Amino acid sequence: MSECTHDCSTCSSKDCGERKITKEPLNELSKVKKVIGVVSGKGGVGKSFVTSTLSVLMQKKGFNTAILDADITGPSIPKMFGVSDKARTLDDKYLLPAVTKSGIQIMSINLLLENETDPVVWRGPVIAGAVKQFWTDVVWKDVDFMFVDMPPGTGDVPLTVFQSLPVDGIVVVASPQELVSMIVGKAVKMASLMNVPVLGIVENYSYFECPDCKKKINIFGESKIDKTAAEYGIKRVAKLPINPEFAALSDKGAIEEFNGDYLEDILTEIIG
Repeated sequence: MSECTHDCSTCSSKDCGERKITKEPLNELSKVKKVIGVVSGKGGVGKSFVTSTLSVLMQKKGFNTAILDADITGPSIPKMFGVSDKARTLDDKYLLPAVTKSGIQIMSINLLLENETDPVVWRGPVIAGAVKQFWTDVVWKDVDFMFVDMPPGTGDVPLTVFQSLPVDGIVVVASPQELVSMIVGKAVKMASLMNVPVLGIVENYSYFECPDCKKKINIFGESKIDKTAAEYGIKRVAKLPINPEFAALSDKGAIEEFNGDYLEDILTEIIG
């Protein structure tokens, strides 16, 4: 075991008597019942798309949902919802989230930048601090389910989210590749270190359905996600097809028009 540095923010030990993880409190104007992290071991797997669709489908079930976009250097949530209004302040103390057409509350760094294409060139601790402020300084009104769109990997921001927010569970997003077991394993093991349950795995780009014959074609090879889920004791698995309509909805800011029962098992697990 390496020597203790007394820096609990970088330590995964469960047994250390000095380990103190303090969850950040919401402000007095906010109420969030359940926080769900959406994570991936690598980029480019459609994590933001899954975050958005989970929120949209949960909203359609009659729950009040919100998205905290923790992917500070690669934010895409506002564009997917067609939101371009900037975040407003309240009493020079709080930030008000943007609200989508269907009533989903969202907060993203792009709502604070002058131009959405402006790069965020910040070091890890500053990025982590911004994510923490999205939780503490934003007025989240009567949220039943908040989905946190995390950046890929197991770095500063996921660690900050796990340690600072009362995360009730995570959904892991992956793609059908040979490396999926290793990549999913990293995310699952990090969640385990933080005592956060894995509620399910979503395999994006799982297959393509022929529009004529309806045959499912495994473009990236045979899926191994069920085997991977069993390996890590994860009961809920969802598979999203390659569908040009999904990309079109995202590109035109109309993700709230998404329909389908692909994620129903995951939603059931989240609701409990």
